[in-house]
Amino acid sequence: QVQLVESGGGLVQAGGSLRLSCAASGRTFSMGWFRQAPGKEREFVAAISRSGGSTAAADSVKGRFTISRDNAKNTVYLQMNSLKPEDTAVYYCAAGSSVGVVIDTRGYKYWGQGTQVTVSS
Repeated sequence: QVQLVESGGGLVQAGGSLRLSCAASGRTFSMGWFRQAPGKEREFVAAISRSGGSTAAADSVKGRFTISRDNAKNTVYLQMNSLKPEDTAVYYCAAGSSVGVVIDTRGYKYWGQGTQVTVSS
């Protein structure tokens, strides 16, 4: 059983930056970030392979968000720059058992409790 704890969310003005962190209780493989806005389905944001050598990002965040990981700390990060009001959502960290990049929610076994990100205009 792996427990995931997200941190780093908050309120920021449009154009600002935030860095989310997700600390895992044990060794993890594929990891990803998803988000869910009120009244909408959970959507893929970014994912990273076990080694950190491969990443993927949703078109809506490409060029603005960067996912990275520190396996020595069992932690994955999401650096979010040039934030927009439409980025407002609860952001969830997820961990799976694959070694590659996984962009589908069904590919993840463990989920964090979520952290709120609010971007004001």
